[in-house]
Amino acid sequence: MIERMRAVLGVTDEQVGKLRAILDDSKIAGQGNPEVTTYALTRKECRERRAAAGVADETFAACGGPNMVPITSGAKPGEGAATVCIDRYEFPDVACDHPMTWVSARQAEELCIAVGKRLCDAHEWEGACAGKLLPVEEEYSFGRPRKEQKGLHNGSREIRWAYGPTKDHTKCGTASSKNEECTTKGIGWKRCGSNTYPAGSFPECKSPLGVYDQHGNAAEHMNLPLKADQLASFPDGKLGETEMKGSWFIFQKYEAHDDDCRWRAPDWHASKVMAHGSHGNYHLGFRCCKSL
Repeated sequence: MIERMRAVLGVTDEQVGKLRAILDDSKIAGQGNPEVTTYALTRKECRERRAAAGVADETFAACGGPNMVPITSGAKPGEGAATVCIDRYEFPDVACDHPMTWVSARQAEELCIAVGKRLCDAHEWEGACAGKLLPVEEEYSFGRPRKEQKGLHNGSREIRWAYGPTKDHTKCGTASSKNEECTTKGIGWKRCGSNTYPAGSFPECKSPLGVYDQHGNAAEHMNLPLKADQLASFPDGKLGETEMKGSWFIFQKYEAHDDDCRWRAPDWHASKVMAHGSHGNYHLGFRCCKSL
């Protein structure tokens, strides 16, 4: 995976060293336990699908590197100023590579930092999905309890999916399966495979700004600020609590929760993002953002 990042993204030797140091501290972080993981599609099949669909992803010089997309705030997708870029694909941000899973929120932030980026704030991920970044003051009710903030946000949110206003799980990587022993005999590394699709395998599962797989494939870690100084985008931001967004790879068979772009989850497995015991599992990955 790291060598593909070097070839496609141009990560430096210094960045490779930082990535390896983080991963060497974990026995499970990666692209799934190879003993039990059965990927839903191969990398070759992904490349063939994208070629048949004529996929040609644009490169944005403002983002300072490949496979990143500016999140804009204009009236229409792509219009207006951008203060942040987001990874086009789930980490490692390489087309037709499988998402990284079994990563805690803390590790996700550390891996993003290692390549010169950071974990996304919730409203940034939502804006990338819906096609428009909304102002911070509209997106959070700082100072209120988390559940109250969530209720205020969800009650007034725009409901749409990355691919359009009507829900259609078939457009995204949602038809894979859990391992038979996963949950029947317990959840864990030895029983639950990360049975994902390669990133970008579904050309229609793309936001108006060109971000893939925000529904299906891996669910995603991000930062949920409960105070203004906990914004990841804030200079010297302290980071807030964990938030998981997006649906995951079995949603055509078991829809566990809402997954529209701007829906915010309950406080599942909530902790501080930088807590050493922050949550990670077989269907939970992440992508990175970068302030401009």
